Amino acid sequence: MSPAMAPDDFRLEERSSPWRDAWRRFDRNRAAVVSGCIVAAIILVSLAGPWLVRQYNGFEYDTLGLDNRLADPTLLHPFGTDTLGRDLLARVLYGCRISLMVGFVSTLISLVIGVSYGSVAGYFGGRLDEIMMRAVDIFYALPDILLVVILMALFDRSLGLLFLALGATSWLTTARIVRGQVLSLKHEQFVDAARCAGVSDGGIILRHLLPNTIGPIIVYATLTIPSIILAEAFLSFLGLGVPPPASSLGVLASEGAEAISVHPVLLIVPAVLMGIMLMALNFLGDGLRDALDPRAGRTQ
Repeated sequence: MSPAMAPDDFRLEERSSPWRDAWRRFDRNRAAVVSGCIVAAIILVSLAGPWLVRQYNGFEYDTLGLDNRLADPTLLHPFGTDTLGRDLLARVLYGCRISLMVGFVSTLISLVIGVSYGSVAGYFGGRLDEIMMRAVDIFYALPDILLVVILMALFDRSLGLLFLALGATSWLTTARIVRGQVLSLKHEQFVDAARCAGVSDGGIILRHLLPNTIGPIIVYATLTIPSIILAEAFLSFLGLGVPPPASSLGVLASEGAEAISVHPVLLIVPAVLMGIMLMALNFLGDGLRDALDPRAGRTQ
């Protein structure tokens, strides 16, 4: 140990790890930290908000008030009411919850498919890898939103079908990322040691390769969530989004666009909240990318 290095400094260096270094880089990115706080606040408000509104004015997201339609904001209804007299604040908070659920659940489905597909293709390689990646190229040539529209039009609309449709069309890039990571890792010494110890192929993939690809997976998942939320909003404008009486921010924006000439607040409130949420998610994803892969941040 160098005389200039104090014992405490040496212990700090010993305890250093890639994840701790990544956290330090993320903590220095103020935009990402603020965005993470905004996302956490939106999640908390979307979970507790509808219950608080019900306690405040007795309105659920689907409670009708036909004698008080298109009301201006008041103390009882801070954002006013919609065309059916429903409390807009309750509907926006509930819609935010549904939009986040669509984004997170569909992203989780896409990760399960993409990580499984990419890890198998990258690990076994050869002819199997070539066939599997040519299939990915074919799927890339197809417009994914068109496939979602076809699925939503052919089957009865439901949240479960929406999750599956969006998740099953968003895994291609994940598969390519994981395949590339596995290709670069599968010839490392720790993988050879696992083979010599008799670990099965599935065990090597699950216990040795995938844990070393978690950084890029987290980054891409964070950037996938806002794109899926936007896709759901587009489907809502086509009438193929979240089935009624449930609502998402996309559904609320679609309803607000129809009434913008008589009550613009119906469009402004969900559109502003969606814009803030998507911007925060994108800044958070960029911050995680720079923290987990600082070389990528320097090359862009």
